[in-house]
Amino acid sequence: MFGTGLGMWEILAILVFILILFGGRKIPQLARDLGTGIREFRKSISGAPSQEISDESEPEERVERKSSPRKKSKSKSS
Repeated sequence: MFGTGLGMWEILAILVFILILFGGRKIPQLARDLGTGIREFRKSISGAPSQEISDESEPEERVERKSSPRKKSKSKSS
């Protein structure tokens, strides 16, 4: 089903085991903690959180350079 070799009944058995082991009240807190842990792990891998980068960085000023027209060089023909 998921490419891991686990069928529907195996996954259902694992979910029932988790429900019995932790109880219905602790599962939302466990899922929240797992999500927080994954988020912190991704931040540490990327080096800096995307929110901090966008808040701290200032837009660069754009400098326009006007180019002067080039003079055509006259080549000597022999």
